[in-house]
Amino acid sequence: MHIMLTRPLEDSKELIIKFKSLGYDVSHLPVIKIIKQGIKNIDLHKFAGIIFTSANSVKFLDTKKLNKSIYCFCVGSATEKEALNKGFQNVYAADGNVNNLKEIIIQNYNKKKGKLLYVSGELITTNLHKQLIDQDYQVERIVNYNVEHITEIDLKFIDQLKKNMPNIIYVYSQNSAKSLLKIIKKYELIDYWMNTNLMCLGEKTSSVLNEIKWKKIFLFNSGEEEFLLYKI
Repeated sequence: MHIMLTRPLEDSKELIIKFKSLGYDVSHLPVIKIIKQGIKNIDLHKFAGIIFTSANSVKFLDTKKLNKSIYCFCVGSATEKEALNKGFQNVYAADGNVNNLKEIIIQNYNKKKGKLLYVSGELITTNLHKQLIDQDYQVERIVNYNVEHITEIDLKFIDQLKKNMPNIIYVYSQNSAKSLLKIIKKYELIDYWMNTNLMCLGEKTSSVLNEIKWKKIFLFNSGEEEFLLYKI
């Protein structure tokens, strides 16, 4: 079986090693770059809780001066794992869905406790902070990374891909899906995916790629990649 991963290399290393150890053929086609963004000095002591909607938002935040016992809300398991690695102790995680994350925050965080810090990338699909503010929560949002689309792919890689299309491709975000779609169109790959199973992190991600004819489309949560192999 041929598997293709589309996240940046740093985020794909573990899965590449895992899948290869299981005997699978693995290709890596990163479709986005994650760029750390500098933030102004911010007093982290004034927050009683923190919200992360991606693993990168955790990774790029300097948490040395942050109390790790404050409430920490994460959008999914990969984000939760990164938060735990950073030393956060009081972690609540959703299943990869921002709307579910909002409900978890409302159920577990008393707005009287104080201000929430929302850390995210520049582009967001749901205005979580505004929705919480509408619920009378105090929320301050900071942006600590942005996404750059990859548009140039080695032609040798494209030629090899046409000869050996993947059985499975994993796509993790709307940004990644949009970038992949542009690559598919630019390199005239639209008609090559009929025998490929598309694995998407959420419906919004899969909807971007609906115009391509796939064998099947599956939705998954981060951490379920290996489990999905047994559905094929």
